[in-house]
Amino acid sequence: MLCLDLTASHFGEYDALTMMLARCHERIAAIQDAIRESGSADGWLFYDFRGSDPLAYRVLLLDPSRHVTRRWYYWIPAEGTPVKLLHRIEPHVLEELPGQDRLYVSWEQQRALLASTLKGARRIAMQYSPLNAVPYVSRVDAGTIELIRSLGVDVVSAADLIQRFEAVWTDAQLESHQYAVTALRRIVDEAFTHVGSSLQGGRSLTEYDLQQFILGRIHDAGMVTSSPPIAAVNAHSADPHYGPTVAASSPVLRDSLVLIDLWAKRREAGAVYGDITWTGFTAREVPSRHREIFDYVRQGRDAALSFVQQRVAAGQFPYGWEVDDACRQVISRAGYGEWFVHRTGHSIGEEVHGNGANIDNLETQESRRLMPKTCFSIEPGIYLPDEFGIRSELDVYVSERAAVAYGQPLQTEIIAIS
Repeated sequence: MLCLDLTASHFGEYDALTMMLARCHERIAAIQDAIRESGSADGWLFYDFRGSDPLAYRVLLLDPSRHVTRRWYYWIPAEGTPVKLLHRIEPHVLEELPGQDRLYVSWEQQRALLASTLKGARRIAMQYSPLNAVPYVSRVDAGTIELIRSLGVDVVSAADLIQRFEAVWTDAQLESHQYAVTALRRIVDEAFTHVGSSLQGGRSLTEYDLQQFILGRIHDAGMVTSSPPIAAVNAHSADPHYGPTVAASSPVLRDSLVLIDLWAKRREAGAVYGDITWTGFTAREVPSRHREIFDYVRQGRDAALSFVQQRVAAGQFPYGWEVDDACRQVISRAGYGEWFVHRTGHSIGEEVHGNGANIDNLETQESRRLMPKTCFSIEPGIYLPDEFGIRSELDVYVSERAAVAYGQPLQTEIIAIS
């Protein structure tokens, strides 16, 4: 007879376990719905070896810190019962997930069980991207792809399925984004006011000081950030990923361009990031050269935004590469394409650089379409070496029939900081 000591603490642990199991079962049912709706595959095969695929842990709601030393597979067919293929000395690594357990010891057993598990499937989705076009998705090694194909099945990319579970926001996450960008937009004004008052009061201010001021305001707003914000003056603003340090930081003086790029999210679990970039100039009048470059950047930014808004309003969700082209063509026609050295934008989620479609036809050819209830940045820039750089960044949330830019009011000209 099994006797259970159900103290209050045990009841709490039991409730937590029950909730976790229910959440995982709901997630697998949602994955099967997504596979059927996509029509792209007969099922989704997850594979991991010693943490080689962090996306698998995220999508399946698994603890990424668990100790796993052997290869595991998790097969989710569009219809029917999932299958777990596990090594016999680690039979519990996927215990919270529903499905049939199949255990192997030798590599021959592993391949035989894999073949029988996938029997009847013709197309299998995996974390794979043809020609590594979308490296964020390419998590399964080439040898494993070869192994699966040797079983007589076609491997297709799980890229859009990943978007469904990594990039699509809940209503609560959208609200957290709105909070974040509203707070960041307020901090932009506070930061430029701080620069102006420091100059007027004759107080020294460095890029690092300004960065720390912004970071303090982020924390005061109840938010956290993955890394410190960017505060860059003059030639440093021509380095897209410049970061000041205590030891290497330029002073903020009069007649200087100041670029600030700030991103943050609320501290609560599930919150998503806001991410915006603004520029100012420490004088009553902004030089014409700076105004001209900003205007080209703004035109490219707004062309990309308008392109997305028009397409989504028509019920047509563009590919990420198309949006990049809409922006990049404007800057190239102005003669500055050579100095626009990064993609137009990135997916935004619980990580500031999320796992949804990016706005890119430069660094990669983003072959994923934008998807309802996802968010991304539009942030073109022109970076003139040894002179200055201009970047203007806003966030766009896409719904079923609208694309909304957050961080209002948007920047329309360089701010004169006097």
